Amino acid sequence: MTTYAALLRGINVGGKKVPMAELRTLVAELGHTRVRTHLQSGQAVFAAGHGDEESLAAEFTAALEKRFGFPVDVIVRDHAYLRAVAEACPFPAAELEGRQLHVTYFSVPVAVERYAEIDRDAYLPEEFRLGDRALYLYTPDGLGRSKLAEHLSRKRLNKDLIATSRNWNTVLKLVELTAPDA
Repeated sequence: MTTYAALLRGINVGGKKVPMAELRTLVAELGHTRVRTHLQSGQAVFAAGHGDEESLAAEFTAALEKRFGFPVDVIVRDHAYLRAVAEACPFPAAELEGRQLHVTYFSVPVAVERYAEIDRDAYLPEEFRLGDRALYLYTPDGLGRSKLAEHLSRKRLNKDLIATSRNWNTVLKLVELTAPDA
């Protein structure tokens, strides 16, 4: 059994309501075990004995649309990947508040060229770095006031690319919740 986190994009905002109790029930009905949710913003942790990240994400996407009547983009990542993202953080995470650091998870790798035209100096002290299917974003005044985050969110994603962001506190909590002994 492998433990995963399912990251749901854009729920419980803008009318797309997915109650966490119903999400837990749905995940269990799909045959997964050790099902838990974290916060109200769309994180489900579960153990699965079958599938891989892509097939599990497709399974969740189809089940969510059938149950709730609207499409929900889903990214699924296992504990090893989530831990590797946290460990690879290029910013001094231990010295920062959780609201100052975010990770955007991508469904597939994103080419550096996609962000090449951004004048990084124009957004300082805000910064971003690309990782493996992840973008790390440092916003000293928080995401809500970030000009860089606003600019990055306008980067058009093609329909084959899903992106969803989590603050650093949630990144670490997902590593903890997906740990084999959790």
